[in-house]
Amino acid sequence: RRLIGWRCMADSEHRYVALAKEAIRHYLATEEILDREPHPDDPAPSGVFVSLHQPPPEGEVDGPLRGCVGSYRARERTLTREIAHSAVAAAFSDPRFPPLAEGEIDELHVTVYLLGDTEPVNDLEDLDPATYGVLVEGPGGRTGLLLPALPGITTAAQQIEMVLKKASFSRYDPIRLYRFPATIII
Repeated sequence: RRLIGWRCMADSEHRYVALAKEAIRHYLATEEILDREPHPDDPAPSGVFVSLHQPPPEGEVDGPLRGCVGSYRARERTLTREIAHSAVAAAFSDPRFPPLAEGEIDELHVTVYLLGDTEPVNDLEDLDPATYGVLVEGPGGRTGLLLPALPGITTAAQQIEMVLKKASFSRYDPIRLYRFPATIII
């Protein structure tokens, strides 16, 4: 797991986390996607996911999920637009949750995942849920994705079971399985 950033006061948060929050606030105020110039050090656009979590209960690291949306391939011309789109989608378009309300973003923990290229998986030994996320493709072009380093997922078998369940595949469906690294920014 490659981890960049930290959970701490807003004045020292990573610029991608700050961008995700700014994009959500901007959308609340204008109903438009924030369009910032890229930072000179930004990598090329890539797949991005943004996850939103409520504050963790006492003694725990992560709180309940509040939204998580993204794409395993770049869809935008810059990484900043990719992050802004994913942040807004996580806040307002995740079908599992109601849209964020005014001021709610201030209470949430934001994580930005920068996804690396996918590569085919031929054996469970090719997987490590702490290092790689998984992408499954099945009948009819359906896909499912599970990010790396998720709490409670410690084995490749658990990771496969979870992504198949998430994508509504049975273990008998013909599938193709891929892995991808991710830089996790909190």
